[in-house]
Amino acid sequence: MTAEGPPHADSGAQEPIGDLVQRASHQLSQLVRDEMRLAQAEMVEKGKRFGKGGGLLGGAGLVGVLTLQALVATVIAALALVMDVWAAALIVTAVLAAVTALMAVLGKRQISEAAPPTPEQTIDSVKADVAEIKEKAHR
Repeated sequence: MTAEGPPHADSGAQEPIGDLVQRASHQLSQLVRDEMRLAQAEMVEKGKRFGKGGGLLGGAGLVGVLTLQALVATVIAALALVMDVWAAALIVTAVLAAVTALMAVLGKRQISEAAPPTPEQTIDSVKADVAEIKEKAHR
């Protein structure tokens, strides 16, 4: 045979088509299984990273809350230099309560504007389309 012949030309016989198809099918199945194992291993690794990242972000949130508490205590201590401690604590508490109330009102307004969680404009548009189709069908 020439150098351009099939790679198994040294065996002297051509493999039947059925054997070639069976081998190709087996190789394809093996390739898919190997790729699935690789994807699974990759997802496990990414899951671990997401878990660690989420834990670190949660820890950062907790430390952030503690930092804000320390800042509040610092503000109270600074005001206590010019007034009684109870008055300084009361002022800081009143400011925090006002900020809390404002955030609650704004948050409630945002939620009420979003409710109900249905695509109202799309529903109205579909109803109008159906009504127009019915009207044209009656003509």
